[in-house]
Amino acid sequence: MIYNDYQVWFVTGAQLLYGGDAVIAVDAHSNEMVKGLNDSGRLPVPVVYKGTVNSEKEVTECFRAANNDPNCIGVITWMHTFSPAKMWIHGLQLLKKPLLHFHTQFNKEIPWDTMDMDFMNLNQSAHGDREFGHICARLRKPRKVVVGHWQDPAAQAKIAVWMRVCAGWADAQDMLILRFGDQMNNVAVTDGDKVEAEMRLGYHVDYCPVSDLMKYYNSVKETDVLALVAEYFATYDHDAALEVVGSDAYVKVYNSARAELALRGILKDKGAKAFTTNFDDLGDMDQIPGLASQRLMAEGYGFGAEGDWKTAALYRTFWVMGKGLPKGCSFLEDYTLNFAGERSAILQAHMLEVCPLIAAQKPRLELNFLGIGVCKSQTARLVFTSKPGDGVAATVVDMGGRFRMIANEVECIESKPLPNLHVASALWIPKPNFEVGAGGWILAGGTHHTAFSYDLDVEYLKDYAEIADIELVIIGKDSTIDTIKQDLRNGEIYYMLNKALK
Repeated sequence: MIYNDYQVWFVTGAQLLYGGDAVIAVDAHSNEMVKGLNDSGRLPVPVVYKGTVNSEKEVTECFRAANNDPNCIGVITWMHTFSPAKMWIHGLQLLKKPLLHFHTQFNKEIPWDTMDMDFMNLNQSAHGDREFGHICARLRKPRKVVVGHWQDPAAQAKIAVWMRVCAGWADAQDMLILRFGDQMNNVAVTDGDKVEAEMRLGYHVDYCPVSDLMKYYNSVKETDVLALVAEYFATYDHDAALEVVGSDAYVKVYNSARAELALRGILKDKGAKAFTTNFDDLGDMDQIPGLASQRLMAEGYGFGAEGDWKTAALYRTFWVMGKGLPKGCSFLEDYTLNFAGERSAILQAHMLEVCPLIAAQKPRLELNFLGIGVCKSQTARLVFTSKPGDGVAATVVDMGGRFRMIANEVECIESKPLPNLHVASALWIPKPNFEVGAGGWILAGGTHHTAFSYDLDVEYLKDYAEIADIELVIIGKDSTIDTIKQDLRNGEIYYMLNKALK
């Protein structure tokens, strides 16, 4: 239970046609099911039973309360018995929280020897859930449908995925992203409509003058800096020369710690969850704050390079959705290609800012020259390679009038040593293969920046796109260039028609 500040409400549909005793039985069964779900240990968010609704008034009051409760991040509905769907119309029209329709049943098997008409009238999920499903379809209500017995681990796993996505969505609804500097000059893909992003995705993107950051940088207490430097040396492998107090190398590490403390301080004071930097706008800092960005990402702050606020926000959402899961996530950038037949791959890296959560080994703290931007100098960073394994990389692009999320299933593989490239890196083969994965990404308009996760898969992104009502293009093991092109055509038609209907 890792999201204890959040709740998912469980609402059971019924009616008074079968008498008060039936409602009492429905209520008792629902309480037992909710307790069983919570006790399973498989759900990351507590489920709170909100009672049986038996009329239009009760449905509407319940959903209005869900909208107004900041701790409620989603609603699960289940029709224990037959619940006439017209009574759900106004409530569903009002509901702003994510919806999951659980098609389940209290009893696992039919009691063949004892089943009578009373039992059948009470246990009508096969009937009632279809009625509810119809009205959701009629209202074009986005929702996830999970089918399975409530004690089934597979059904619980699907609910758990949806809960994590709901947590990421709730977190995004008040996400402040600070941009220290603008995006890199003339780059299209990192730009976008910030007003539409706030309307659709919840992001609030603010420019923050680097001079404001410098006030924090110049006022950091020396005792705090020294404590953080000591933490660096205790945590990471490094050359002993970095510890020589007063040396140029030590000063660089010291100033990296100042930058980390300054960034953390201003982000906390302003209530920001993500930030971007620009290597052409660094104020008084003597180096790009790469080490600071790496460590802040590991804490959950979203990061985007060169002003890329969309990827900064998406990384934060990935981190929230994967909170408590073991493998990690990172901001990454496509850098260079390795053509090797069926094992052709893409090297993922950046100048410095790759999150240590994906490291295959203990990161090494190094000081190396970085010759880009206004501060061409020795720069501190964590160096490592990523762990092997499957993952998913995703990006959000502004298509003009709508946002498109592009997701690619990938296989991270071990790379050969890179003795002269002193950065953190990952090497992956896009699925289904290099040609289709890379070609499909380009056809879809994908960025060179991605949010990457080992723990998430496309089911998370399907749920997220459904909740956010944005286009989703998936490039995976079964994709071909033709199917990707058709998905893109279908998306264009769908969103053109949807805009025309509105």
